Amino acid sequence: MQRLYFGSLVIAIIVLILLLANVVNQSFGLVAQRFAVDPDTLASNPLDQLSAPELAQVLLENVPRRLLVIARDNLYTGDPANFTSTTFGEIVGSGTVSDELRDVIPKDLAEAQRNVAFAEVLGANLSQEQLFALVDFEIIKTEIDKGWPLHESLLNRAAIEAEVAADYPGAELVFKSWLSPRFVTSPLSSKPVETGIRQAVLGTIWLLGMTVLIAFPLGVGAAIYLEEYASDNWFNRLIETNIRNLAGVPSIIYGMLGLTIFVRTLEGVTGGRSIFAGALTMSLLILPVIIINAREALRAVPSTIREASYGLGATRWQTISRQVFPSALPGMLTGTILGLSRAIGETAPLFGIASTFINTDPTSPFSRFTVLPMQIYSWTGQPSELFRFNASATIILLLVILLTMNSVAIVLRNRAVNQRA
Repeated sequence: MQRLYFGSLVIAIIVLILLLANVVNQSFGLVAQRFAVDPDTLASNPLDQLSAPELAQVLLENVPRRLLVIARDNLYTGDPANFTSTTFGEIVGSGTVSDELRDVIPKDLAEAQRNVAFAEVLGANLSQEQLFALVDFEIIKTEIDKGWPLHESLLNRAAIEAEVAADYPGAELVFKSWLSPRFVTSPLSSKPVETGIRQAVLGTIWLLGMTVLIAFPLGVGAAIYLEEYASDNWFNRLIETNIRNLAGVPSIIYGMLGLTIFVRTLEGVTGGRSIFAGALTMSLLILPVIIINAREALRAVPSTIREASYGLGATRWQTISRQVFPSALPGMLTGTILGLSRAIGETAPLFGIASTFINTDPTSPFSRFTVLPMQIYSWTGQPSELFRFNASATIILLLVILLTMNSVAIVLRNRAVNQRA
């Protein structure tokens, strides 16, 4: 029997490794790329060796009329309609601006002077990497004709070079990592070469944060009631049975429920297709998991702790809040981790609530949003094969966020255990 268990473990590990290898295989590899403008003609030195002010100067020389839009999109956080009537000091906020420009309003300057001023503040407030990405997007306009996965890039390079020479004359064969800082920080785009994932990352963080704030107190409160206060009658047994059954309900059912109640019926409260409505839906999804695990954690607290507390004259509430709850907290956090781990990868509950494409960052609980699983689903259905590479890079990013979140929760749980020891 021990060999059977060990064999099952080995098979599970092999399957996970194959899945991870497939994702990594699609996230890196050779691509045949071409440029609208040869980057070697833009400066005397390679662009990746230029400083931020020098890259801003490249933008000024090649796309001067785009600098206003670039500054507005990358520096200004206020209402875009007021951008040109705002001083440079207000545009950069706590950023860097010279004393000569701090109180100057852009529209008061002649066009040439205004462009020079925008180039100056861009060079002073954006990183070299950000400006390099802007130069690529605005001037170089990199296009990719075709991409190859990692294993083909390593094993069949000669055949790939022959294919590029025959089918894509003028294209350059380079190795590309589809997962990069630019990919994480750039906005979504309909073009696979230009698209980033920033809105989906922010939407995922917003959604998970609000889901925790809603689901954790509700789930723990329900568990404490059922375990510490509820009497053993048919009504409470019915509730317990349904909670366990709800843990196995397909997630699409929760999505339909959330769409009907939180998006349509309570639109005036939730804002319709908003992060708030999505968090309420995901809270319903993970509440059974949190309640079940919290109850198990409460049951694991030795009865002698309760008896000792009552023996010292403590009330039931004092016993629960000061003795039982702190002892059960690590187990409750474990249940919350499991619930959030399920929530972060779910796509079905958010159909009809989240967007598949949005070009504004979420800034409040009532903002429209998208999440990483929705983008993965959307990109894998696109006709362009290049979107598959974007989807694979997003899967790696999703796994990194999941592992980071779980690591933080485990640290908090262990800290709670040590404080009780």
